[in-house]
Amino acid sequence: MFYLLTVVLAWGLTWPVNKVLLESLSPLWMMALRSAIATVALFALAAALGRLARPPRADLPVLLSITLLHMIGFGVLAAWGLHLVPTGRSVVLAYTTPLWVAPGAALFLGERLTARRIVGVIVGLLGLLALFNPLTFDWTSRDAVRGNGAILLAALLWAASILHIRAHRWRSTPFDLVPWEMLLATAILTPLAFMTEGAPAPDWNGRLLALLLYAGIPGTAVAYWATAAASRALPAVTTSLGLLATPVLSTVIATLWLGEAVTLSLVAAIVLILGGVAIGTTGDRGDAPARAIFRL
Repeated sequence: MFYLLTVVLAWGLTWPVNKVLLESLSPLWMMALRSAIATVALFALAAALGRLARPPRADLPVLLSITLLHMIGFGVLAAWGLHLVPTGRSVVLAYTTPLWVAPGAALFLGERLTARRIVGVIVGLLGLLALFNPLTFDWTSRDAVRGNGAILLAALLWAASILHIRAHRWRSTPFDLVPWEMLLATAILTPLAFMTEGAPAPDWNGRLLALLLYAGIPGTAVAYWATAAASRALPAVTTSLGLLATPVLSTVIATLWLGEAVTLSLVAAIVLILGGVAIGTTGDRGDAPARAIFRL
């Protein structure tokens, strides 16, 4: 349980930390700098664990898809959306990802769409309806529409990455590829940020550096390691349900630290979306869906 608690705390704090970082850095530069720090930390961690090895050629397709769809696509879109949308809403939208995996697996992988998965998707979609209540959502705000849309698109890209992970025939383990994926993400994000925005020019200070180090090391490197360790030590159901505490913790921290309001629609969305994910990812024998979504 120590590993599971570690990753929930690390990721739960990462969303509010990212929100504060976005006050000083653009979404693209925040992700580039965070990825660079995480790359150094992940290579050091993999070397310390004796798990640093060149990725097998057969795993290069999934390495590319995880990098492009999850680390870059999801990461940049989620950061851009977080810049425009409150933290609580952002993390709840991001955690709709497993809802899209179930129908995607049935459509593209030929997996059986069980009654439990269907119920999970329906409950989760009711949560989205609560979050986008036409009577309360400000559809006239371009920032609100674009920010929420970016995070939903990010969740779909992460779902696509998960589907590839599930379909891929692994030669190494997902965790062993993470340092190389992060290195590739950094190699893409950094020159892209330079070309589109020039050099970053925030007010460099100890607070900003500390937040960046947190996002890159505990928020990324340590969290990946702890997730892998928890998945090996605990049943998949325990791991998957435990990780659902992340958006709840992020919402609580954003309320206490950032002063963000907790609305009735957000609470309803948290209950319904996370409830739908819990229903849809824990019903199969062996819990293959939960393992594919949450294991590294």
